[in-house]
Amino acid sequence: MSDPVLVLNCGSSSIKFALFDAGTSPLPRAPLWLGKVDGITGAAPTFTESGAAPAPLTLDGAQPYHAALDHIRARVVARLGTRRLAAVAHRVVHGGSKYFEPVRVDAAVLADLKSYIPLAPLHQPFALDAIETLLDAQPGLAQVACFDTAFHHTLPEVEQMLPLSWAAWERGLRRYGFHGLSYAFMSVVLAERYGDAARGRTIVAHLGSGASLCAMQDLKSVATTMGFSALDGLMMGSRCGALDPGAVIYLMEIEKLSLAQVGHLLYHESGLLGLSGVSADPRELLRVEDGNHQVQAALALYVRRIVREIGALAAVLGGLDMLVFTAGIGEHNAIIRRRICDGLAFLGVTLDAQANASGAALVSGAASRVKVAVEPTNEEWIAAQGALAVLSAAAG
Repeated sequence: MSDPVLVLNCGSSSIKFALFDAGTSPLPRAPLWLGKVDGITGAAPTFTESGAAPAPLTLDGAQPYHAALDHIRARVVARLGTRRLAAVAHRVVHGGSKYFEPVRVDAAVLADLKSYIPLAPLHQPFALDAIETLLDAQPGLAQVACFDTAFHHTLPEVEQMLPLSWAAWERGLRRYGFHGLSYAFMSVVLAERYGDAARGRTIVAHLGSGASLCAMQDLKSVATTMGFSALDGLMMGSRCGALDPGAVIYLMEIEKLSLAQVGHLLYHESGLLGLSGVSADPRELLRVEDGNHQVQAALALYVRRIVREIGALAAVLGGLDMLVFTAGIGEHNAIIRRRICDGLAFLGVTLDAQANASGAALVSGAASRVKVAVEPTNEEWIAAQGALAVLSAAAG
């Protein structure tokens, strides 16, 4: 397995990639090379790779997504030289109630995964499109799907169930949970850094454009805020989070929005973007919040929803020993971390202001009853590890 593993993370308007050296054991956390194509469906797509500034990229207007994938493939081939890929690992958001471990994708598995598109319409189709394209172009190349839902396979039944009919439960309508590759990495790195202190009552806050919380005991998922879909739970950049279903009925019955219009509203025009009317990015909102009540209200609700859900998960855990912030906002936005922790003073959370401002690994104050940590996530490394595990199992 001296050949590298390529990891692809395909979104609706971007494709991120990372190349890992599979010839080194243990697998290095840092990739050999990484980058992304951004703005695929926009007017000015760009290509970025390690050590270089974003460069303009011209994509075929008829099939820009395929053109972006072709560009990455060409760059990978040039990078590899005489070497070949051992496998391509794909972040696939939904594995349904069938796939709990990384799996090599063939035509039958691909058909299964396509049936889950309605459960994750914002993410699932793009990963599967990339898999199908590569299957057609290089059928002998191992492609491994690594699932964001898999980490939450340990959720107890009471956390998986939706308060619908028993027949709905039997049809697979349940809470699956997401951001599992990120939480899987947290379960590894927190054990390494904090040992037994991380094995107690821990909540990890994955705060990016999408956002969720995961309550862990013994570093296993026991509760999470995202449920049946990636719309549930926390307020996000452009997604609504948990919403009274009566509001959806009202939008369709009284305001006469179509199913497609409601879906677009909830996924793309809600959350911070919808409420602020300015941006889905807290950094931009913090810069303009002074004197802007709409922006202030959006940020206040964003923080309030996170505080409320952390309180709810702490109740499920029976208390809280450690709170961990990760992903783009969680890792880099000290102001949002401070506002959240201010709302958690009742749990005994206090921050070290200097450590928080500098982005230290441990930001809790000396008197804090809860350890508060900031930990970069590494979903790509988890996916690469998953691909290597599948290849090792196949080799016997």
